[in-house]
Amino acid sequence: MKLSEIKIAFQKELPDLYSKSEIEELFAIFCEHFLELNKVELRFNLDKDLSEVESQKLSETISELKTGKPFQQILGETEFFGMKFFINEHVLIPRPETEELLELAINKIKEQGQKEVIDSTQTDSSRTLKHSDTQLKILDIGTGSGIIPIVLKKHFPDADISAIDISEDALKIARKNAALHNTEINFIQKDYLNEDLDKIYDVIISNPPYIGIDENPEIEDSVKGFEPNIALFSPTSDALIFYKKIADNSENHLSENGMIFLEINQKLGNETLELFRNFSESALFKDISGNDRIIFCKKVNPQ
Repeated sequence: MKLSEIKIAFQKELPDLYSKSEIEELFAIFCEHFLELNKVELRFNLDKDLSEVESQKLSETISELKTGKPFQQILGETEFFGMKFFINEHVLIPRPETEELLELAINKIKEQGQKEVIDSTQTDSSRTLKHSDTQLKILDIGTGSGIIPIVLKKHFPDADISAIDISEDALKIARKNAALHNTEINFIQKDYLNEDLDKIYDVIISNPPYIGIDENPEIEDSVKGFEPNIALFSPTSDALIFYKKIADNSENHLSENGMIFLEINQKLGNETLELFRNFSESALFKDISGNDRIIFCKKVNPQ
C-alpha cells in the first residue's frame, strides 16, 4: 500500500468527526510519529510504499480516530509548555488554560523571590517564601500526569515540590514523566478531600475537578468518554468542594507570603473568588479566550 492511499483513507473515513484541515493535520501528525516524515518530507513521499506494519498502524489509527478517541491518547504523548509528556486514559490531556496557569505562577514566584532578595536585610522569625533555595515548598493538588510540578521544577530546580493525586494509575504516568524530564518530585497518593495535609507550603497550585455534575450533558463525548471522569467532575453536587478545602487548608498549611494558584470553572469565577476574600491579595484572571479561569491569592498575616 502506498502512503497516498492511506491519505485518501483518512479523507474518506473521518469527515464526520473532523474538518478537512483537521484531517490534514492528523494525517501529518501520525505520519511523523510512525514514519518519521515531517510535513515537508511528506509532500514528496506520497508515492512511498509502506511496509505491512506501517500500513497496519496507520489503518488502526483511522479506526481509533473514528471512535472519537483523542489523537493524543492514540499517540500516548502530547506537547505541553514546549515539553513532551506521556499520557493515557488515566490522566487528563493538558489544555492551553493550564499553560496560562503555570505562566502566571512562574512569574509571580519569580517576582516574590526578587522582592525577598531586596528585603533580605530585614530579618523575620516567621517563615516566608523564598524561591532561590530549598526552602521554597510547593504543593500540586490533583497532579494527574504531573505536568504542573515538572514544569515548576524545571523553572525552580532547588524547590521542594510535592504532588498528590487520588489515582495511583495517574501517579504511574506522573512518575514516568518525571523520569523522562529528570525531575525529582515527591508524588503522593492521597484522597485530598478526606485526608489532612501535614506540612506548610509556600505555594499551593491546583487544577482540580471543577465541572459540576449538572454540566455533564454539556461536555463533549470525546472528553468524558475517554478522559478520566474523576479528574473532570466534582465528586459531589458541590462544584466548589475542592476550592473550599484549599481555602480552609490555607489557614494552617500556607506560609506567610504564601501564594495559591487555581484553575477554575469559568462559570463560577466570582463564587470561587469569594472563598478567598480573606486573603490580603486575591484576584480573578481571564484566559486568552476571555473566560474567568484563574484565581490568584497571596497570604500576608497582619502585623
